[in-house]
Amino acid sequence: MLQTNIPGFPVRRGKVRDVYDLGEQLLFVASDRISAFDVVMPNGIPRKGEVLTRLSAFWFDRLKSIPAHHLIEYIDRGASNLLFEKFPALELYLDELVGRSMVVRKLPVVPIECVVRGYITGSGWKEYVKTGHVCGIKLPTGLRQCDQLPEPIFTPSTKAETGHDENISFDQMCQLVGTETSEALRDLTIAVYREAADYARQRGVIIADTKFEWARDGDTFVLIDEVLTPDSSRFWPADVYEPGHDQPSFDKQYVRNYLETLDWDKTPPGPTLPDSVVINTSKKYIEAYEKITGQKFPT
Repeated sequence: MLQTNIPGFPVRRGKVRDVYDLGEQLLFVASDRISAFDVVMPNGIPRKGEVLTRLSAFWFDRLKSIPAHHLIEYIDRGASNLLFEKFPALELYLDELVGRSMVVRKLPVVPIECVVRGYITGSGWKEYVKTGHVCGIKLPTGLRQCDQLPEPIFTPSTKAETGHDENISFDQMCQLVGTETSEALRDLTIAVYREAADYARQRGVIIADTKFEWARDGDTFVLIDEVLTPDSSRFWPADVYEPGHDQPSFDKQYVRNYLETLDWDKTPPGPTLPDSVVINTSKKYIEAYEKITGQKFPT
């Protein structure tokens, strides 16, 4: 499913999600689209949207360190779905919505991607090799690629509607959204990461890094969007973890690695992914869900 088509409601299409405006609430529908290097590929990953939604719903229910979250209702077959009581016409689209949709609160979003890194990898590793810093934070010398950091670090970025997010320093974040908000979101982000990383490690998964988005409800910060999924996080198998090189992963790094082998300039349009990459990526997403939740992925 590359996009939904539900008439009668304003819709905004992101790289992955179709967001329908229901008035006081929003309907999030996670498609099977996949993006890499901020480019959406022409073909998607089967069941990917379901993994993102089911895993987010799992974390929203499980995490105790978040003050509040935006999930009102998760749309699943056989459940008592309040959405259809309020909007009966939407039940015609049940097959498009089931397993991949959430009704969420409509709240003012803090325009910052709250990134937390527990391991040195990806763009952070490249910056560290050049400067010894990551997003203005000085790190110990002698770290190896994919080493665990002494403490998780908070490395925010701007939240771009289109194009690339831009890494910023904590001081820059303070200038954009205020010091009090920045300190609160830094502390919340690290606390949620620690809880989730401890849990996932017990399930055989290392969460190397992840990003969160937050909104406001009065004086309360509310965790929104997707949470701790293979799209927003780096998941590594703990049983083969070995610092000093790239790690195998349960996330879309598999797609990125394939794309790096091509003569492609990382601008639209993206290349069509071969069947082998599509199938293996789908398997990795489903494996991540099953390892973390301890549940069999619905067939």
